[in-house]
Amino acid sequence: MSVPASDSDASGRGTGALWLLRRHPAFRALWGARVISFTGDSLSLVALMLYVAEQTGQALAVSVLLLVGDFAPALLGPLTGAISDRFDLKRVMLLCEVVQGALLALIAFTLPPLPVLLVLVAARAIVGQVFQPASRAVVPALVRGEDLEAANASVGFGTQAAEALGPLLAAAMFPLVGLRGVLLVDAASFLLSAVLLRALPSVSPAREKDAPPVSLFRQARDGLLYLWRARVARVVALGFCAVVAFNGVDDVALVLLAKDTFQAGDSAVGLLLGAVGLGLVAGYALMARLGAGAVMPVMLVLGFAVSSVGNLLTGLAWAVSAALAMQAVRGVGIAAMDVACHTLIQRWVPAGMRGRVFGNLYGAIGVAAGLSYVAGGLLLDATSAPVTLLVAGAGGTLATLVVAWRLPGALRAEAATRAPD
Repeated sequence: MSVPASDSDASGRGTGALWLLRRHPAFRALWGARVISFTGDSLSLVALMLYVAEQTGQALAVSVLLLVGDFAPALLGPLTGAISDRFDLKRVMLLCEVVQGALLALIAFTLPPLPVLLVLVAARAIVGQVFQPASRAVVPALVRGEDLEAANASVGFGTQAAEALGPLLAAAMFPLVGLRGVLLVDAASFLLSAVLLRALPSVSPAREKDAPPVSLFRQARDGLLYLWRARVARVVALGFCAVVAFNGVDDVALVLLAKDTFQAGDSAVGLLLGAVGLGLVAGYALMARLGAGAVMPVMLVLGFAVSSVGNLLTGLAWAVSAALAMQAVRGVGIAAMDVACHTLIQRWVPAGMRGRVFGNLYGAIGVAAGLSYVAGGLLLDATSAPVTLLVAGAGGTLATLVVAWRLPGALRAEAATRAPD
C-alpha cells in the first residue's frame, strides 16, 4: 500500500500520526486503549462527583474526592514509576487496567458510604498512577525514534478529545442507565483497554548484565537520584513543575473572572474553561502534523512561554471574548510543552530509568498542582481573578526564562558524554 504524499517525508518513509496509527498495530493498540480508558475515566468522574454531592450535600466532600483521586497518588510517584522499570511493561499495563476495572465494578455494585468510597477511589487512582509512566515508557519500543514527536502528539490528541467527550457521554447516559450503569461502562472500558493492550509486544525491564537484584524502594531511591543528576531530565521536570505551580490555579481564577470581573453567566464560565480544551486539541493536531520537523527543546520553551503569557494576558483582558482568545492560544502552548516534555525524556533518558523519571515527573506535577490550588486560592481571596492570573502568568514566564537559559547547556553537556537513547 502506498503512503499518501502528505504522510511521507523526502526519503519516502511515512511520517505523522495517521501514518503511525495505520502502519504500527502495536502503537495503534496503545493509542486505542488509552483513548477508551480516558473516556471511561471522564464518565466515572462525573458520576462519582454527582453521587458524593447528592449523598453528602457538601462541596467539601467533593473536594476531598478529587484530592484523593489526584493529589494523594502523586505522593507515591517514585514507587509507581519504579514498578515500570522492574517488570515487563505490557504485563504492568494489563494488570493495571484489569484491577482498575474490578475496582470500578465493585464501586458500581456496592455504592459504598463515603469513607469506603474514598479508599476505593484512592486505590484505583494509585493503580492508574502505575499505569501512566508505563504507558509513556513503552512508546519508544513501539515506534521509530524520529516518530516520537508524532506518537506523543497523537496520544495527547486522543486522550484530550476523550476527556472532553466523557462528560457529554455521561450527560446522555444518566437518563438511560443511571449512576450504576455509567460506572459499569467505565469498568468495561478498562477491560476493553486490557484486551487491546494484548497486542503489544513484551517489553522486559532493561537491567545491567549480572547486576544484583535490588528492592523496589532502592529502585525508587535510585530513580530520584538519577533525576537530580541527569541534566536534561532535571531541567525539563523542574521547569514543567514550576510552570504548573504558577498556572495550576487558572481554572478557579477563570470562574471568578467570568462571574465577578465580567459579570457574566454560567455559559461564559463554560466557554472560558472549554477554550483551553479546544486549544489543546488544535495544538496536539499541529504537533502531530509537524512530527520530527519540530525541534523539541524549542517547542518546550515555546510551550512554557505561550501557556504562561496566555494567563498573563487573560488577566489584562477587557472582555470575555478577549479572555477566550487568550485561553485558546494558551491551550496550544500546553499541548506543545506536553509533547516536548515527553519526547525529550523518552529520547534522553535510558530505557531502564524511563518509568521512574515519568513516575517522579507525574508525582511532582500533582504536588505542584495541589500547591497551586492552595496558594492561588489564598491569592484569589486576598486580591482578584485578574491579579491572580497576572501573578500566575508572570511567575510561569520567569520559570520559562530560567529553562531557556539552562536547557541548552544541559543538552550540550549530556551530548558530550553520551548519545541520546
